[in-house]
Amino acid sequence: MRSTMMDFPLTVGHIFEHGRTLYADSEVVTSEAEGARRIEFGALADRADQLAAGLRRLGVKPGDRVATFAWNTQEHQEAYFAIPGMGAVMHTINIRLAAEQIRYIIGHAEDTVLLADASLAPVLGPVLAAGGDELKTLRHLVVFGEGDRSALPGHIDYEELLAAERPGYPWPEIDEHAAAAMCYTSGTTGWPKGVVYSHRSTFLHSLGVSSGEALGLSQYDRLLPVVPMFHGNAWGMPYAAWLVGADLLLPSRFTQAGPLTRFIAAERATLAMAVPTVWYDVLALDP
Repeated sequence: MRSTMMDFPLTVGHIFEHGRTLYADSEVVTSEAEGARRIEFGALADRADQLAAGLRRLGVKPGDRVATFAWNTQEHQEAYFAIPGMGAVMHTINIRLAAEQIRYIIGHAEDTVLLADASLAPVLGPVLAAGGDELKTLRHLVVFGEGDRSALPGHIDYEELLAAERPGYPWPEIDEHAAAAMCYTSGTTGWPKGVVYSHRSTFLHSLGVSSGEALGLSQYDRLLPVVPMFHGNAWGMPYAAWLVGADLLLPSRFTQAGPLTRFIAAERATLAMAVPTVWYDVLALDP
């Protein structure tokens, strides 16, 4: 006998629609050189619609790998929903790997599109310029943010990609066991090795980390994941925050102790997450 309870697949798409509907007024704040920029969940969700539509127009199909090469920013958050939500697989690339390792994992993952932060052009440019068989599946480079883009020839502008689309993307039903995201180890023993997260594991992690037995997150929190979105999905915070309606504070490239503490104070963060070395630098600041 089966139960008569409602049943639906545990997917990133359900997290997305939940936060979009119940917490449209919560906000994502991205740190910048001068101040911060803000967007509400509802408006960001519309942009995720547009990004998914733009990626589909570029030929992205379910199961395709779409890479990100970015800091913790609003645009990265948009990719966190658009890519897995459309049935593709988000591949977050560690920007601190060596150039030959980055080329290797792009090829091994068979990435078809790469979304990149313009401020990282000095790192990414040489990777792409080297070419080779490892990049043979990469068809499009989409770039967002401020920075010199001369090292990224042939790129598509992110805002122009979105501007050509409209909100209201027809999100597909997805098997909860399908791949949602992937990342690679740092290659401390041999070449980097890939790990693939399912929609189901991401959904359950978001529930677990939000519970009272873990972090006890709620819509009254303001979460600051300093841990990179290219490292273990920023410990799941981009999804957990959206699930409970907590404001999400994203530090972009300003993760040094000085700007980080100013961001914490200005935005009144209730919970910040980082590895110990980050906090050692904060503790070393003069009071």
